[in-house]
Amino acid sequence: MSELQLKDLYDGFRDPDVIKALAKSIIDEAKHLKEPLKLMEVCGGHTHTIMKYGLKQLLPDRIDFIHGPGCPVCIMPKERIDHAITLAQMSDTILLTLGDMIRVPGSKSSLAVERANGYDIRALYSPLDALRIARENPDKKVVFFAIGFETTTPMTAALLELVEKQGITNLYFHINHVLVPPAVDAIMADGQAKINAFIGPAHVSVISGAKIYQPLPEKYSTPVVVSGFEPIDVLQSILMIVRQKNEARCEMEIQYSRSVTLEGNTKAQEMIEKFMEPRVHFRWRGIGDIPYSALALKAQYAAYDAEKIFADILPTEPIDDHKLCICGTILKGLAKPNDCQVFGTACTPNTPMGSCMVSSEGACNAYYRYGAIK
Repeated sequence: MSELQLKDLYDGFRDPDVIKALAKSIIDEAKHLKEPLKLMEVCGGHTHTIMKYGLKQLLPDRIDFIHGPGCPVCIMPKERIDHAITLAQMSDTILLTLGDMIRVPGSKSSLAVERANGYDIRALYSPLDALRIARENPDKKVVFFAIGFETTTPMTAALLELVEKQGITNLYFHINHVLVPPAVDAIMADGQAKINAFIGPAHVSVISGAKIYQPLPEKYSTPVVVSGFEPIDVLQSILMIVRQKNEARCEMEIQYSRSVTLEGNTKAQEMIEKFMEPRVHFRWRGIGDIPYSALALKAQYAAYDAEKIFADILPTEPIDDHKLCICGTILKGLAKPNDCQVFGTACTPNTPMGSCMVSSEGACNAYYRYGAIK
C-alpha cells in the first residue's frame, strides 16, 4: 500500500470534471430563482477559494458573492495592535503571536516594524511553542497575543491549561478571540447589507457545532449551509442553497459532513468555558462595538491576563482606519475591494493601508492575488 500523501486528501475535491458538472447544475437551477442570490461567504478562506479557482466566473450573474467579516486579522482594531506593540516594547519582554498579525498596521506602527527596530517579536507556528520559549527565557516576560475565531480558541485554552499544570509563571495572555454568530447578527440587524443566504465556515463549526447557525434562518429568513473550503465543497454548498430557495425552504444544512456535526467538539467547548467567558464589549475594525462578540479570561485566571497585569500602560482610545481605507465597509458586506480608490495602487500586499490587504484570508488580498472580479 502506498503512503498517504497530503494531496490525496484534497485532489478529489478539485476535480475539474466534477467542478464543471456542479457549475452546470447551479446554472440550470439558478434560472428558477425568484430573485438574485446575494450570498455572503462569512469566512475569508471561502473568499480565497472563490477567487483562486475562478468560481464566480463559472456561475451566472444572478449569484453574487458578498464577503464577510470572518478573518481574525482583518477585524482586529488598531488599538488592539497598539496593545501588542506596547507590550512588546516593555523591557525584558518577548511578544508572541500568529502569522499575519505581525504585518497589520496599528495607529503608528506595526509589529513587523517594531521587530525591525530590535524588539523581540516572534511569529508562532503553534501556540504550544510558547511553552518552550517561556521555559528557555525564565528571566523574561513572555506575552502571547492570542487571536482567532472559535477555531483557534481551544489551542489557547490548551496552552493555558499546560501553563497552569507546569507552574510556568512568566507567560501571559492577551486574549483577542472573537465569535462568528454575534458578528453575523450585527451585520444583519444593521439592515444595510442586502444578504439573502450564507455560507458558514466549517472549521468554526467543527469546534462550536453547526447549531450556532440555527437562529439565522428563523430570524432573518436566510438559508445557511456550513461548507468546506475546497472548490467542490463551495459549489456543492451553493447548489444546496439554490435548491433551498427554489423549494421555498429556509434551513441550516451541513455540506461539510465529513467533519462537522450539530454539537461540535464538546471537549474543546468545555476547555474554552473553563478559562474564558464572553466580554461585554469588543470593537471590530470598521464595524464598531459588538456586545458579547469576543472572549476574555475569567477572573480566576487574572494572574495570566496581560490586559489586567499591564493595564496601566495599555492605550484605551479607539482608533479608526485611514480615511481612504474601506476595509470596514467591505467587512460589513457593503462594498468590494475594487470599490476602493486605493486598492492595488497605494494599497498593495507590500504596502498595505488596511488589514484586508495584509491578511492571507483578507478579501483585498484575494482580489489582488487572483484578479479583480466585476
